[in-house]
Amino acid sequence: MAESPYKISRWPEKERPRERLLQQGAQHLTEAELLGILIGKGTRRKTAIDLARELLDRYESLENLFSRSPSELMKIKGIGSAKAATLSAAFQLVRRIQSKTSKGQPSFKRAKDVANLYLPLMKDLRKEVFRVLLLSRSNRLIKEVTISEGTLDASIVHPRDVFREALLESAAGVILLHNHPSGNPSPSEEDIRITKQLVEAGRVMGIKVYDHIILSGEDYRSLADDGLI
Repeated sequence: MAESPYKISRWPEKERPRERLLQQGAQHLTEAELLGILIGKGTRRKTAIDLARELLDRYESLENLFSRSPSELMKIKGIGSAKAATLSAAFQLVRRIQSKTSKGQPSFKRAKDVANLYLPLMKDLRKEVFRVLLLSRSNRLIKEVTISEGTLDASIVHPRDVFREALLESAAGVILLHNHPSGNPSPSEEDIRITKQLVEAGRVMGIKVYDHIILSGEDYRSLADDGLI
């Protein structure tokens, strides 16, 4: 079978993205070329760069592209499960670098410390995710627990689920954390009601609720800073 004319390997060597990256550095490549290197191989009628350009055209920016799930990426003809997994893994690595995670378990002294860590990790989520951060007496993170995914309401976020792991891990306190995909971090009436319910439940069990932080886009709101806890 003849080699496809759409293969990058048929390009002059000095024009191939991978070779240019090695010789000149990644900063000299376009976004499409960098994505093309991650995609690896094209199809019989499209190069990996063509597929990368199609992704960028469809989602209009890298930031929008980063928020897409593997199943969404696979809607582009030529992006199969392996390519989608590679791209999603690369996007997640970027988020983790952006979250400024330090060696060892982080400690939280103020709401901004939590936001700095979790905004890059949660800003692209397209549905609400409610997490509980279990803290030691020195405010160091013991464990992160995801309680629910989807629309937030009291029937889903129940005190027994929120505090079960806290009791098992002998946590001194917890920080409640969830995102608003809408782009508005302001707490809803339901957010405030759930928070008050959990604060009271924690008081009964001897586990302090330090804060409830809502993340949205590049912004956040702290219910403790707002005087609601």
